[in-house]
Amino acid sequence: MTVGSTAVEIGLNAAIVTVTDNNPVILVVSGAAAALQGQAVPGGLPFGSFDPLQHRTFEAGLRASVAEQTAFHLGYVEQLYTFGDRGRHKRPDDIGPHIVSVGYLALTRDDGARDDVLQRTGASWHGWYGYLPWEDWRDGRPSLLDDTIIPALKRWTQSPVMREEGRHLPSRKSRLRLAFGDDDFPWDEERVLERYELLYEAGLIEEAATDGRITQSGLALRLGRPMPLDHRRILATAMSRLRGKLKYRPVIFELMPPQFTLTALQSTVEAISGRHLHKQNFRRLVEGAELVELTGATSTATGGRPAALYRFRRKIFEERPAPGLKLGGR
Repeated sequence: MTVGSTAVEIGLNAAIVTVTDNNPVILVVSGAAAALQGQAVPGGLPFGSFDPLQHRTFEAGLRASVAEQTAFHLGYVEQLYTFGDRGRHKRPDDIGPHIVSVGYLALTRDDGARDDVLQRTGASWHGWYGYLPWEDWRDGRPSLLDDTIIPALKRWTQSPVMREEGRHLPSRKSRLRLAFGDDDFPWDEERVLERYELLYEAGLIEEAATDGRITQSGLALRLGRPMPLDHRRILATAMSRLRGKLKYRPVIFELMPPQFTLTALQSTVEAISGRHLHKQNFRRLVEGAELVELTGATSTATGGRPAALYRFRRKIFEERPAPGLKLGGR
């Protein structure tokens, strides 16, 4: 595609999420992403280019690209955002087409039987908190925040403001308070993308060095596993969207088997939201929202007393427009 004298390429990226052993994981491809960037880089999200002659829609193009790269056929898919920053999708010498990346979120149930197929394609599952470790509060506030991230960001807030930040953005200190819950502000688990963007702008993550924002020597400590191009930014967007959507749509059941215990459901919600939930409060919340119904069967998988099995109550869609888990604040 050409706009004026500038070539534009539409890239399609998928953050494909499932939960395995109570941990959220994403599907990552290796060699193709490294070849795209022209250097040795870690694995990234499945991606492809939109071909208007072959693909009727962006989503059709995405599904075809993912199937070709990973032999994985997507189920639930929703579009996240369109990323058009040239410097955030940098290639050697940056003389190629301007890449506009369309990010997607895809959800799937854990199915270990697919692992052999994925391995043959070079794709594999990786924990998403390995890329954004400051987002996992299930065992309390991560020490990484107070030991490294907050002090580094406070130093950044005191440094000269770059011209491109403009006059209309909130101050750096305000953005730090809102994104990271500093100065007694509450931590909001949905502000994943805002936190990632602050770390990028402050030059504290490796993608900032890859994009030429800082020199590699400026990084004192690796903050999470890097990804090629704009892929970690897309992952942060997917995490923000999914955490927010838990509260007004029953998307969590896209990650659950047809039958499940309430303990398994709580563990999955905790895995995605990144925070611990009180057991009895969670059960009252789920049952009060009428999102599940008993199947009449039980499970002894934990080795203890039999636990009742539930299923998603699909009739909820006919009863109210925004059925979700109103988890509330921390």
